[in-house]
Amino acid sequence: MSDSGYQPPKVWTWDSESGGKFANINRPISGATHEKELPRGKHPLQLYSLATPNGVKVTVMLEELLETGVTDAEYDAYMVNIMEGEQFSSGFVGVNPNSKIPALLDTSVNNGTPIFESGAILVYLAEKFGKFLPTEPSARAQCMSWLFWQMGSGPFLGGGFGHFYAYAPEKFEYPINRFAMEVKRQLDLLDKHLAENEFMCGDDYTIADMAIWPWYGVLVQGGLYEAAEFLDVASYKNVIRWADQIAARPAVKRGKMVNRGWGEPHEQLHERHDASDFELRTQDKIGEPEE
Repeated sequence: MSDSGYQPPKVWTWDSESGGKFANINRPISGATHEKELPRGKHPLQLYSLATPNGVKVTVMLEELLETGVTDAEYDAYMVNIMEGEQFSSGFVGVNPNSKIPALLDTSVNNGTPIFESGAILVYLAEKFGKFLPTEPSARAQCMSWLFWQMGSGPFLGGGFGHFYAYAPEKFEYPINRFAMEVKRQLDLLDKHLAENEFMCGDDYTIADMAIWPWYGVLVQGGLYEAAEFLDVASYKNVIRWADQIAARPAVKRGKMVNRGWGEPHEQLHERHDASDFELRTQDKIGEPEE
């Protein structure tokens, strides 16, 4: 197959796996593939997730809330292994019919209120606890604008550039160039904005930073797709300054460990049920490093 050799059929049909890292879990239909209930912990907030960038948004938010003294933000976090199709269990689909992590269940409201989509979860928690989302209309509008910017732009970085550069079974020039160009435009936008702002919304750290950092912050720190040199991320000095500043926050350090099943042992916490889990990790909560 070449860039120009494929001719789309009149009607597309799913007759084979698409190839690539996620071929075994990609399918053109929604819904559960098997029956399995979700576990429940002792806290009202139950998180079912994985430490991908979208999952890290929520665990950082929860840890930041706890860092400020909001004890009602205590939560139980269970790892969802998306490579094994756990997101297609009947229990998970009951919380998130879209079968994507993260998914949150607030059992303190209406006998259980499910919230899915990472941006929606951030807004829900910010409004529930009155933290990290401005209430003044202009400041709130700016924060929401940058939050929705990430939700709309992130797929170009992840499903676009990340897929074709890192995961596609074959490397093609056109899609890699197309999405690399867009990611660099996004980084240039962030760099210019952060040249005049400490955080995404000025002087205040908000859910906009929590949404953008796991994608673009980690990218410029060299932790996403091994693409730092290819994208010349070192040229985005203001993004790097902002990324390093956020990465140094204690709550961020904890948040990026939760539901993580790869890397060094000290970087992982498969399940999180109490603040002491970060110090008193047992073998059922933390796995062996990957080969």
